[in-house]
Amino acid sequence: MRIFRFLVLLVVIGAAVLAFWVLAPVGPSTETFVDIPSGTGSDGMAKQLQQAGVIRSQFAFLLMRVVKGGRLKAGEYRFDHPAPMAEVYGRLVKGDVYTRTVVIPEGFNLWDIGAAMAAAGLGTQEQFLEAARKHVELIAAWSPQAVSLEGYLFPDTYRFSRHASEEQMLTVMVKRFRQEAALIGLSNGTLDVGKTVTMASLVEKEVSVDSERAMVAGVFVNRMDKGMPLQTDPSVVYGAMLDGRWRGTIYRSDLQSDSAYNTYKHVGLTPGPICSPGIAALKAAISPAQTENLYFVADAAGHSRFSATLAEHEANVKSYRQAAGGK
Repeated sequence: MRIFRFLVLLVVIGAAVLAFWVLAPVGPSTETFVDIPSGTGSDGMAKQLQQAGVIRSQFAFLLMRVVKGGRLKAGEYRFDHPAPMAEVYGRLVKGDVYTRTVVIPEGFNLWDIGAAMAAAGLGTQEQFLEAARKHVELIAAWSPQAVSLEGYLFPDTYRFSRHASEEQMLTVMVKRFRQEAALIGLSNGTLDVGKTVTMASLVEKEVSVDSERAMVAGVFVNRMDKGMPLQTDPSVVYGAMLDGRWRGTIYRSDLQSDSAYNTYKHVGLTPGPICSPGIAALKAAISPAQTENLYFVADAAGHSRFSATLAEHEANVKSYRQAAGGK
C-alpha cells in the first residue's frame, strides 16, 4: 500500500510538473523574433523556440505535438508577451507568421509602390523597380508588349513576410488585379485589357471624384475620335519620370518633349498605364459616359467642369483662376 501511494504521489507530482510546463506562461516581455527556415523539422523548431526563451522545454513541446498533432509551419514569428506553450504551439500550427503591411492607394505608380515597399522594410525601391520591369510575363496574356507591370499591381492593403521576394510580392498583387478584373468583366475576352487599363490610369490621375470618372473617360474617347491630343498633365509627368528629368513641376520643355507619354504632342493613349487604377476608374474606362464634351477643368471645390466647346472651356478656366485668386 505504501508503494502504491508513493507511485500515485509520483504521478500527481509528474502531472503537476507537466501542467506547469504546458500551462504556465513563459516567454519574452519585449519583442522577440524567431525565424524558422523552411524545411525545419519539429525537433529543430522546438530547439529554436527554447533557445529564444519562448518555451521552457523542447521535449515538452514535442510531447505536445504527439498529443495534439497538426502540421507545424515554418516562417518568422513575433513574440511579445509570456504565453502558455499551447498558445505557441497553436500559432505554429496556424502559421501565424509575422508580416509587414503595405498600403497601396489608387493612383500609385511603380516609384510610389517601390517607396512604400522600402518603407515597410521589404527591400529597396530600386530592387522593386527592377523586378517590376523584369517580370512582365505575369501580364503577358493582357499586354504582351508591356515593358513593366505598371497598372496591374492592384491598389490594396497587403501583408508580406520580410522573406518574400520581389517576384512573389508582384505575383500576389497581379493576382489581386486578376481577381478584381474578373469581377467587373474586364478579363472576359471582349475588351482590350491593355488599352482599358491605360485609359483607367489616366482617368485615375485626372479626377478624384468617382462619380465624374466615367464623364472624364467619355471626354478622352471623344478627343481620340476627333484626332485631338488628350493633353493630360499626369502623363507628361510620368514621361518625365521615365526619362529621369522630373523636377517637381511641369516645364515648357516637358510639354515639348518627344516622349511617347507627352499627350500634348502625341494623339491617342499613352504606350501603357501611368499608375495603378482603382475599381471606379476601371469601370469608367470599361463604360465611358456618352457625352458631347471635349474639355474639362477642375473647379475650386475639386470637382470637374465639363464643356463641349473651347469657348466654354476657356470660360471655365477663367472662372477657376478667379476663384483661386489668380488672374
